[in-house]
Amino acid sequence: MTRLPLPPRSRLPLITLILLAAVLAPLFFPGPHALALGTRIVAFALLAGSYDIVLGYTGIVSFAHSAFFGLGAYGAAIALGGSPSVPAFLGGTLGGMAAAGGFAALLTLFSLRVEAVFFAMLTLAFGRLVQIVAEEWRTVTGGTDGLTFSLPAPFRPSDMTAGLSGHELTLALAGIITLGAFFLLDRLVRSPFGSVLAAIRENPRRAQALGYSPLLFRTIASSIAAMTAALAGALFALSLRYVNPDVALSFSLMVDVLLMGVIGGLGTLAGPVIGAVVLVFMEDGLEPLLGWLGPRLAGVPGAALLLAPERWLLWLGLLFVSMVYFAPAGLFGLWRGKSRS
Repeated sequence: MTRLPLPPRSRLPLITLILLAAVLAPLFFPGPHALALGTRIVAFALLAGSYDIVLGYTGIVSFAHSAFFGLGAYGAAIALGGSPSVPAFLGGTLGGMAAAGGFAALLTLFSLRVEAVFFAMLTLAFGRLVQIVAEEWRTVTGGTDGLTFSLPAPFRPSDMTAGLSGHELTLALAGIITLGAFFLLDRLVRSPFGSVLAAIRENPRRAQALGYSPLLFRTIASSIAAMTAALAGALFALSLRYVNPDVALSFSLMVDVLLMGVIGGLGTLAGPVIGAVVLVFMEDGLEPLLGWLGPRLAGVPGAALLLAPERWLLWLGLLFVSMVYFAPAGLFGLWRGKSRS
């Protein structure tokens, strides 16, 4: 008799440790930049974790995840633009999550019947469509200029709540919400539902023969992942206080999500969190690091060209290629393999 795959071990303790480090790090590196960086890490960790449900656990190659992130960001921004209050933020966030979940379900139901490559192209087209709508619907989204909005009173930088500034409260809230979301995602992938997703990923026809509908389970998983991505977008908008299509809906954001998964390791939940930390730190610190390193190695032939600060994308690309070639299971997979040896 064919059995479903056993549920994976919980990665929640490791995820909790990483998120706590991101939240507590600004205590040792004070300043608004460190607080904003910590919030960005937390929001992107949630975004990468949600995409891991789609690609790592369900096996769906989708390029629409940045669109769902953007729906959450714009939902919160539009609501706060009308009324800078906590209920407005909650309402906008829930509205963005509902829209993301609905669009993901429709996209999966109507598109996943085709071959995987065509489905990937359809999701890419959907992501581009959402970006075009955001750029052209100026009366609602602000067009290419985007939306700048006021924050609810507790989250304003000058306000203090329970001894925390607005930036610190935003980071703490993002950390708590993200940890709670990862707790639910962890329970999901270790439940019988997660075992069915793993079975569908490995062999859809065999799972269907056992009585499980691949289309139904993939649709539910896509909707859950899209709603989680929208939640991450709302947290990111709350931290940034500004949203535009380039920030929340661009294809480069989708590439970043893929990089986080590949660098950390897909199908683990903890891997994308590690990938988010590595990628955000590299995007933030690689250019200054090259600017510091270049003059000190000026005597080395070719150093001035290769270590110029504007070459930071080259080094990021080399990291990505190296991870695919030398550690296809990602940093988490590499560490797990060494810990077992």
